[in-house]
Amino acid sequence: MARNRKDVAIWYNPRCSKCRQTLALLQENGHEPLLVEYLTDRPDKASLKRVLKQLGLPARKLLRRGEAAFKDLRLADEAMSEDKLIDAMLAHPELIERPIVVAGERAALGRPPEQVFEILADELRR
Repeated sequence: MARNRKDVAIWYNPRCSKCRQTLALLQENGHEPLLVEYLTDRPDKASLKRVLKQLGLPARKLLRRGEAAFKDLRLADEAMSEDKLIDAMLAHPELIERPIVVAGERAALGRPPEQVFEILADELRR
């Protein structure tokens, strides 16, 4: 039986194979997550900060270094502040590593997809 969509959300890019694999993993475990297509439905600053806190990561660890915007904006500069990095991700959401799964007050990066089990264990017991 599929659980309510409010139980789990996934920051999702349909063109990303890891996103598709993570979504399939969630569905195989009884979740129909809320799909947050963050490239078109961009998060606001508060949402991104909340997810970073839930992940337990600084903004720098959530950056996709292979994106053109990473180089163009010189985001490799270690002196760049957390707020500047967050602002860059908000302006260029393709810089946000994906997929991110949020379940309750916890979040996990689906790289590898099985990593989401760390936060789903509690949800699956309910």
